[in-house]
Amino acid sequence: MGSALTTVLLPLALAIVMLGLGLSLTVGDFARVARQPKAVLIALALQLLVLPALCFGLVLLFDLPPLLAVGMLLLAASPGGTTANLFSHLFRGDVALNISLTAVNSLIAVVTLPVVTNLAIGYFDPADADTLGLQFGKTVQVFAVVLVPVAIGMLIRQARPAFAERMDKPVRILSAVVLAAVIVGTMVAERENVAGYLRDVGLPVLLFCLVSLTLGFLVPRALGVGERQAIASAFEIGVHNATLAIAVAVSVLGSVELAVPAAVYGVVMFPVAAAFGWAITRTSGADRSEARVG
Repeated sequence: MGSALTTVLLPLALAIVMLGLGLSLTVGDFARVARQPKAVLIALALQLLVLPALCFGLVLLFDLPPLLAVGMLLLAASPGGTTANLFSHLFRGDVALNISLTAVNSLIAVVTLPVVTNLAIGYFDPADADTLGLQFGKTVQVFAVVLVPVAIGMLIRQARPAFAERMDKPVRILSAVVLAAVIVGTMVAERENVAGYLRDVGLPVLLFCLVSLTLGFLVPRALGVGERQAIASAFEIGVHNATLAIAVAVSVLGSVELAVPAAVYGVVMFPVAAAFGWAITRTSGADRSEARVG
């Protein structure tokens, strides 16, 4: 990618996405976690422990090249984002729970994302591994690009709640456009290798998205969490912040190839999440109808 895109446009794009997230958050969203501890703890355990392990297994199963393998783990360590909230709203999930999970996940990711990424770099040992690691200085960059725009957005919402409400929809639309632009930019930068990357990482990314959504729904339901909360959990766990993963790969770690799994995922997740939401809604509706007949 060109230096202007890497140093200016991509961080700016991520800042817009995270600012939009901040505009939708209040301190109460963090406090709400204490009122739904079971649903939150299950979702966080899936996000922080199960997903990286699942992704690691897929990487080994498909024997991905080292940089793509690390890129997959970077994607797995990225939290959910505002897109997860949108899908939850469309398919009748508990959006308040989504917002709380996104808030908590974004804080935790400042620690877990560097840890998972560094472990992946150490295990797969890609070329230039010494320069790829998220050492303290680079971790501070992750902290800045994740939390500073969110904090600014929250301050704006607290000071000007009406303005924040008005800006919510435009910023969501802009975030979607930004994500699309980031994905296209990544693919264009690697256009000579796109076919090979899709062949290598397309199926693992698809399976990762499908299994993440499914586990995010079935595990909470099996543990007694309500249906709307389970739907929220599914989208929070299955719909990652691809923009963050791409920005960390390109702007912080300086590798476009590391960003390829997140870019492919950014394309795949929309139809897969929509199909999953339709299937869950249809199945749940059928179950309720059968219960009424019975």
